[in-house]
Amino acid sequence: MSPNGFELICKRLLTEIGIESVKITGGSNDHGVDGSGILRLNDVVSFTIIFQCKRFKDTISPGYIRDFRGTMQGRADKGIFITTGRFTNESKNEAKRDGVPPIELIDGEKLVDLFEKYQLGLKPKTIYDVLPDFFDNFK
Repeated sequence: MSPNGFELICKRLLTEIGIESVKITGGSNDHGVDGSGILRLNDVVSFTIIFQCKRFKDTISPGYIRDFRGTMQGRADKGIFITTGRFTNESKNEAKRDGVPPIELIDGEKLVDLFEKYQLGLKPKTIYDVLPDFFDNFK
């Protein structure tokens, strides 16, 4: 999947989750932000969110989280960092560090869980295993 394709599929996921007005920013002037949206808690309270999408095989270091948080300053109330890879423990600690805006982390495993939950590109399938002992009673 291309980087642009990954951003688009993340946009679709965030829309399914309930984030409104999701837009892909893209381009060389996006300052590290791949998109934005509105998280509406109720009729009165909402938050501006920005998100970053990274297709990584390995781990995301805390530097990526700090850089992303820097791009959030003055632009959003909340951040979401989505990756196909994994976050180091240091990255997880950085994302929830006291005194700074929190960043929600979605790693590859959670990404798969969300695609399953919202059935994005997936069709549920029931599989049955035969229990031979049951049929032995009817011989």
